[in-house]
Amino acid sequence: MRIIQISDTHSKHHLLTDLPPADVVVHCGDITENGTEEEVLDFLNWFITLPYKHKIFVTGNHDLCLWDATGIEDLPENVHFLQDRECEIEGIKFFGLAYNHSEQLIPSEVDVLVSHEPPLMILDESNHIHWGNAPLRNRVFEVKPRFHFLGHAHEAYGTEKLQGIVFSNAALLDNLNQLKYKPKTFIL
Repeated sequence: MRIIQISDTHSKHHLLTDLPPADVVVHCGDITENGTEEEVLDFLNWFITLPYKHKIFVTGNHDLCLWDATGIEDLPENVHFLQDRECEIEGIKFFGLAYNHSEQLIPSEVDVLVSHEPPLMILDESNHIHWGNAPLRNRVFEVKPRFHFLGHAHEAYGTEKLQGIVFSNAALLDNLNQLKYKPKTFIL
């Protein structure tokens, strides 16, 4: 399975042209800049048309109108809004943790954890501040997913492998909200 990971597009998703081929695209939150329903609808209209078999997304700190959502009506079956829920695709278990929600919601068996927040001290530094979440870090090392896809810290774009877990921050914009990085590709 080939997965494309993106994050922190802040309503600039239309700048992402010529995305690489894959089976699944995962967006790790901050789909909007101001958290409005109009921005969410614009994102969803774009996201739904992407040529991927499956599409997964979670909320970020900018996605205010979705913070308390438990679902989104009328999404196609292949679009998965993982707000504290999981889905299984071709035997791979994905779980999406909503922004600022309890890490205890993460199930003990997950292959790919998707969150907006990074774990503390792992791909979390931006503007000389560590934005990571300590309880999330503890839970991730307890559960040990194969991958933890995340975003939020724009200057921390990158990939690290720690204790057998691949951590990937795919925040595509810099701190001035200019498109700077490319989507990440993983093979599972």
